[in-house]
Amino acid sequence: MHASEPREAAPRPIRRIWGPPPAVPKEPVEPPARKAAVSLLLLTVLVIATCGLVYELLASTLASFVLGDAVTQYSTVIGVYLSAMGLGAWLSRYVNEAVARTFVDVEISVALVGGLSAPVLFFAFAHLSWFRLALYLVVLVIGALVGMEIPLLLRILRERFEFRDLVARVLTVDYLGALVGSLAFPIFFVPKLGLVRTSLVIGAINAAVAITSTSLLRGSLRSVTGLRVRAGIVLGVLIAGIVAADRLTLLAEDGMYADEIVYAKQTPYQRIVITRGKGSFQLFLSGNLQFSSADEYRYHEALVWPAVSVRARDGLPTRDVLVLGGGDGLAVRELLRVPELLRVTLVDLDPAMTRLARTMPLLRAQNEGAFDDPRVHVETADAYVWLSDPVNAAKRYDLVVADFPDPNHYALGKLYTTRIYRWMREHLSGGGVLVVQSTSPLFARRSYWCIARTIQAAGLAVAPYHALVPSFGEWGFVLAREGALEAPTTLAPSTRPRRALDDASLRALFVLGPDMGAEPVEINRLDNQVLVHYYEEDWRKYL
Repeated sequence: MHASEPREAAPRPIRRIWGPPPAVPKEPVEPPARKAAVSLLLLTVLVIATCGLVYELLASTLASFVLGDAVTQYSTVIGVYLSAMGLGAWLSRYVNEAVARTFVDVEISVALVGGLSAPVLFFAFAHLSWFRLALYLVVLVIGALVGMEIPLLLRILRERFEFRDLVARVLTVDYLGALVGSLAFPIFFVPKLGLVRTSLVIGAINAAVAITSTSLLRGSLRSVTGLRVRAGIVLGVLIAGIVAADRLTLLAEDGMYADEIVYAKQTPYQRIVITRGKGSFQLFLSGNLQFSSADEYRYHEALVWPAVSVRARDGLPTRDVLVLGGGDGLAVRELLRVPELLRVTLVDLDPAMTRLARTMPLLRAQNEGAFDDPRVHVETADAYVWLSDPVNAAKRYDLVVADFPDPNHYALGKLYTTRIYRWMREHLSGGGVLVVQSTSPLFARRSYWCIARTIQAAGLAVAPYHALVPSFGEWGFVLAREGALEAPTTLAPSTRPRRALDDASLRALFVLGPDMGAEPVEINRLDNQVLVHYYEEDWRKYL
């Protein structure tokens, strides 16, 4: 054909006007049984992720209960755990054969080590001097095992999905499992089961996943009998532990306390333990001594009566009092001995503590049934939130008693900041007095003066003082009010005789020797929480 010759037009396709449309090839339909197996494997990912996060939270919470300073413990435990997961993911590359079998073996190992982690760590704290080493070793092993799970499962599932679909599905379910774990841990596991039983239950779930996986992965496993036997043995051990969890916990705690444990309960906020010796009983909250019945009167008389005496010296009655903390009812007991008292409002975070103080014979006898007095009104709330609530803004009190636990972590440190002291100041009536328990001016000197200076920074005049409480040693308090404040010299009247205080000993409370004198410190503010650091450094020398 020459270049000048016209080309023939390409034949036009014939348009179908009638008849059925051309057949379109159908994608192969996944068999229902195979689809169900894939769904169950993805459910396995969800359960694995939930269990993995709970193990992480268990170790962090237990470390904060035992060692204090929750921010440090959560940060270090989570950091080690995530690093260990990375190590586990890297180690999974060396699994070249029997991937499915290795996955099930890893599940069995996670069940055993993770399930026994809380009881082992409780025993370690009670009987070993190297608790931190045991803690981080357990976290490292669990994290490495958990880190191997998802990479191995991805390799098992890669023949069933395209890569992008596989990664999207598995990671979506993995993150969803982390959400489930993070919500279930504080809402259900800790308040309902406690740390030890939670650990064992989560381990049992991992063991059950291992057994289920032998069926789901049967096509990839040569033999399942040995795997099922191992998983069954681990499951049996963990179930036995669940049944005996209370005895295991008490056995571990017996090594932590000098006297016999007569009561122990895990609440959403703390672990309450009461021990009893020959002549006294003691209350511990999250491992920290709150009082001994042998000498608590020295602490509570020193907490209440100097403040009441300031008011009495100025001719002002103490009729309406706000107590923040003090869920044991012992400060309230002292206040009920003020002749002119009309009302006490107690704000405490943990309803289990106030309920116990009202119903347990030991505590009820010690606080003399304080919560049954019609003048006492209990409000269950976080004191920080309660003080900041506009609903309570107009309430004024002759006396505010801040009887919080020591500031050994940030959740408690916020109760010793300039912000909360300003709110307390706003709740004082004319001539109102604030008193704050302030840890030891001898053993935690910087902590004590940090509290005093922080109260001053909130616009209040202060009068620091101390009392000897044998269970604690030298203990510190701070009186505060707006305007000038002088230490009281005579005690206010009481309906009952005081055991530790008279006029002479009252005056002696306000004399601090050179070894308890003021030190240069920073102000404790909500955004720095320097007090928590002072406290940890001060007490580290003695504990």
